[in-house]
Amino acid sequence: MSTPKRPAMGRGLSALLQTNTATTGQDAGAKEVVSGIFEVAIGDIEANPKQPRVHFEPELLQELAASISALGIVQPITVRRLRPCKYQIISGELRFRAAQLAGLDVVPVYVRLANDQEMLEMALVENIQRRDLDAIEVAISYSRLMDECSMTQQQVSERVGKERSTVANYVGLLKLSPLIQAGLRDREISMGHARALVGLSDDVTRDALYTQCVKGAWSVRQLEAAVRGLSSPKTAPATTAPHPAAAMLAQKTGLAAKVVQKANGSGTITLTFKSDAELQAALKKLS
Repeated sequence: MSTPKRPAMGRGLSALLQTNTATTGQDAGAKEVVSGIFEVAIGDIEANPKQPRVHFEPELLQELAASISALGIVQPITVRRLRPCKYQIISGELRFRAAQLAGLDVVPVYVRLANDQEMLEMALVENIQRRDLDAIEVAISYSRLMDECSMTQQQVSERVGKERSTVANYVGLLKLSPLIQAGLRDREISMGHARALVGLSDDVTRDALYTQCVKGAWSVRQLEAAVRGLSSPKTAPATTAPHPAAAMLAQKTGLAAKVVQKANGSGTITLTFKSDAELQAALKKLS
């Protein structure tokens, strides 16, 4: 199931930013900037002074920094180009701060230009139609159409010619931890494996199951079975104390009666007779 890791996103394209000076959607070369993923030096990126989030949990930053050190940045940061070699964060400041903490010199970014909304939409739609994208790249593109182009899932599905459920399934992958997203990106697991893991709500459990899946080279069905085993509610034990209804049934029928009722309300009634005569007598009492 394991495959060689691919090069980091944006590597090899960043030289384009050195020669392309477009800062608005109308400038020459704007499409090449908007449609690409680039690596930009951390020192060339500044925080957004209008960022509504002003507090970042130190523990969360440390965890993300450790993840970035091991896996890299799975989802690029979105920045606005202010001028050549100067960018401002639009979204992804938590990832940016964690990258600084991890000691990265460069980070992968999406570049936005002024007045580029229509161009961005076209670029994202074109990108989704490509055959060589992995599931996370598709998921991120769908998410960007919704977040940056103010589209609903239904509008995205109509724009790209896919079922709304397909869009929802891909976007749901972004709820997975960076470990699993990286595994999907690097084709350690398939889309089917990832969708099975989305069914679990706890990241620790999902990551542990993902690790077992990769080590054991599980099929999708094997992983689905493991998820069902963790998700299925445990059967409530039957009560052992005599049920009040047993005495009533014994009085009515003249037979030994046993009532077993589970916590969910279901159960069984057992009437015991020692001879046909006892059975006929009980039936006569009930008639």
